[in-house]
Amino acid sequence: MKLDCNLYINGEFEGSIHSTKLITIGKSGKVRGEIHTDHLVVQGQVEGSVEAERLEIMSGGRVLGSIVSGELVIEAKGHFEGESKIKNQELKTKAINVVSNEKKREA
Repeated sequence: MKLDCNLYINGEFEGSIHSTKLITIGKSGKVRGEIHTDHLVVQGQVEGSVEAERLEIMSGGRVLGSIVSGELVIEAKGHFEGESKIKNQELKTKAINVVSNEKKREA
């Protein structure tokens, strides 16, 4: 599913979601699959992989799987189990490696 608008899920969804806007998983919402978005708020459950500029796991929210995000917020009683990477740090590491390799060639 590809979207250019906000999305609120309070039921069950299985698959891939790509959005440039806010996605909210409600308290009764369960998503299994991949989510790529600018901003994700989880009050229910997400199982799979998430890539977001900002991810908020609210009280009672659960994320099981892998996360790549610029900002990760987990409220008290929010639950995360899996692997988390900082999105901006990955880009900086790649840039540093490229610069280092170029300097080695010049020497």
